[in-house]
Amino acid sequence: MPWNIPIMLTWMRVLMIPVFTVLFYPPIKYWLDPQTINWAAAIIFAAAAVTDWFDGYLARRWKQTSDFGAFLDPVADKLMVAVALILLVKLDRTTALYAMIIIGREITISALREWMAQMGRRNSVAVATIGKLKTTAQMAAILLLLIGMQDFYGLDLILIGNILMFIASVLTVWSMFYYLKMAWKELGR
Repeated sequence: MPWNIPIMLTWMRVLMIPVFTVLFYPPIKYWLDPQTINWAAAIIFAAAAVTDWFDGYLARRWKQTSDFGAFLDPVADKLMVAVALILLVKLDRTTALYAMIIIGREITISALREWMAQMGRRNSVAVATIGKLKTTAQMAAILLLLIGMQDFYGLDLILIGNILMFIASVLTVWSMFYYLKMAWKELGR
C-alpha cells in the first residue's frame, strides 16, 4: 500500500467518520449544546468534502494515483455520506426515502464499476457531469441539514436542505440510469 499525502487525506476522511458519528450520541450530547454539535458535525462533514476534492487533485497533479487510492477514495466518500444520511433520518431532518435512494444508488454504481473493472471496461462508467451535479446537490443538502437551523438569518436551512435533497435524489436516479446505460452499451459490444 503506497503512502503519500493524497492517501493520508483519504484515510483522514475515514477516521473522521467515527468522530462525526459520536457527536450525536451520549455522553457528547450531554456535554455540548445541540447547536454546537450541529455545527461541529457540519464542519467535519465540510472538511471531509474538501479533502475528497483535494486528495484527488493532489494525486493527479503529483502523479501519485494508485489502485489502492482509487479503491479507498470512493469507499471513504460513500461511508461518510451514508452515515450522514442515516443520522439525518434519525434526527428527523430528512426522509428515509432520500437516504434509501442515495445509498441504494451508491451501492449499485459501486458494484457496477467493480464489475466493469473486472471486465477491463472501468472507463465506461467513469464519473460524468450528471454525477458531479448530483454530488454537489447532495453535499450542500447534507451540510445544510447538519446545521439544522430553521431560522438562520431568516432562512429555513432544513427546508432548503430538503429541497436540495429532493434535487439530489432526482439526479441520483438520473445518473444511475445514465451509468447503467453506458455499461449496457459496453456489454453489447
